[in-house]
Amino acid sequence: MAKNKTHINIVFIGHVDAGKSTTVGRLLFDSGNIDEQALRKLKEKAEELGKGGFEFAFVMDNLKEERERGVTIDLAHKKFETPKYYFTIIDAPGHKDFIKNMITGASQADVGVLVVAATDPELQPQTKEHVFLARTLGVNQLIVAVNKMDAVNYDEAKFNKIKEMVTKLLKQTGYKTDEVPFLPVASLVGDNVVKKGEKLGWFKGKTLVETMNDIKEPEKPTELPLRLPIQDVYNITGIGVVPVGRVETGTMKVGQKVIAVPGREGKGVTGEVKTIEMHHEQLQTAEPGDNVGFNVRGFGKTDIARGDVVGDAGNVPTVVTEFTAQLVVLNHPTVITVGYTPVFHIHTAQVACQVVAIEKKLNPATGEVLAENPDFIKNGDAAIVKIKPTQPLVIEKQKDIPQMSRFAIRDSGQTVAAGMCIDLVKKQ
Repeated sequence: MAKNKTHINIVFIGHVDAGKSTTVGRLLFDSGNIDEQALRKLKEKAEELGKGGFEFAFVMDNLKEERERGVTIDLAHKKFETPKYYFTIIDAPGHKDFIKNMITGASQADVGVLVVAATDPELQPQTKEHVFLARTLGVNQLIVAVNKMDAVNYDEAKFNKIKEMVTKLLKQTGYKTDEVPFLPVASLVGDNVVKKGEKLGWFKGKTLVETMNDIKEPEKPTELPLRLPIQDVYNITGIGVVPVGRVETGTMKVGQKVIAVPGREGKGVTGEVKTIEMHHEQLQTAEPGDNVGFNVRGFGKTDIARGDVVGDAGNVPTVVTEFTAQLVVLNHPTVITVGYTPVFHIHTAQVACQVVAIEKKLNPATGEVLAENPDFIKNGDAAIVKIKPTQPLVIEKQKDIPQMSRFAIRDSGQTVAAGMCIDLVKKQ
C-alpha cells in the first residue's frame, strides 16, 4: 500500500520533558498502528516500574534501560501512514547526553515536529538548541505542537504565550514563521493528536495528523549523484555483508557499480549492488529519503564502516584533506581559536577535525563581514573557518550537494557549533 505514497522522514524534537515520546505513542495508538493488547502490556510494565502514564512513551522507548530511566536514548524508527504520505517517525532524544543521536536524526529528516510544553514559563535551552540544529541541518519544514494543554486547563492565553516565544526563536533561526503551523495538543489524554479534543473548542485549526498530511512534499534530489552514508554494517547469515543507510541524493539500483569511500584503507572499495531492501521488502531502486539495507558483491565485512559514503563508481563521493566552512558557535564554554580540535558529526561520520584558520567573523543574521582573521570566535558568532580532518572524510560543497555539506561540532558532551562546507581541497 505504501508503495504509491511519498516516503517522508519526520523527526520529533524538543526538550526532554516536553512529551515527545508520549505524542508519538499517542499518534501511533489512536491511528491504529499499535493494538490495545500491546498497549496494555506496556501499561502494566510502566506501572510495575512506577512510571504510570508512561505507556505511550514506552511504545518508542523500547530499550530496557530507557524504560527504567524514563528517557529516550537511541533513535527509534516507526512506520506510520496518513492518506497522502508514508512516514518513518524518528523520535529524537531530548536528553542532552543523547544529543549526538538527535543530530543523526535531524540530519535524516525532511520535516520536524517541535514539541514544547504549555507548562513551561519560558523556553528551555534545549528547545533553542534543537531548533537551531534542525535549521542548520536542513530540516526546512517545521510543525510546532504545544503539548500538555490539559495541565494548563486548555487555556488559550497559555498557548498564545508559548506561540509568541517560539515564533521569536524561529525568526532568529531563519524559519519563515508564516509557514509554520502551531497546534495545541494534550498527548497524554489524546486531544488534537489524531482526534479533535472537545476541550479545545477555541482552536479552529487541524489535528497533528491532518497537519502532517498537509506538509509540502520534499523535492527528491534524484538528479544529483548517488550519496548514501553508511549508518551500520551487518553480517547476515546466508546473505553476507549488509550495509544500512539512507539515500541522501541520487538513486541506487540493483546491478549498479558502486564505490564506498574513504573505506578502511582510505582508497575506497568497489562492488556491484546485488539486492536492496526497505522494511523487509525488496526494491529494484532506492531513492532519496529511503532507509535501506543493501548487499554489494565485492564489499567485505572489514572494508567498510559507519561514516563511509557509497556513490556511483563513475561519480565518486568527495574525500577531502581540508575544507572551508561557514559555521555558527552555539554553546562553547570559552572561545574557539586556531588549533581547536573537536569532533565533527558529518552525515554518519564522527571525525576529529582541527581549526587551522579563522578567516572571517560574520554577522549571524545578515552574513556581512565584521572582522578579517579574528584571533577567536565565541558564542553567537558566525564565521568562515578552514578545517583539517585528522583522517580522510567525505563532505561535499553546499552549492554542489547541500545534503552532504552540513555538520555539527561537539565537544565534552555538547553541541558547540553547526555549519556547512563552502569549499574544499580534494584528497589526491
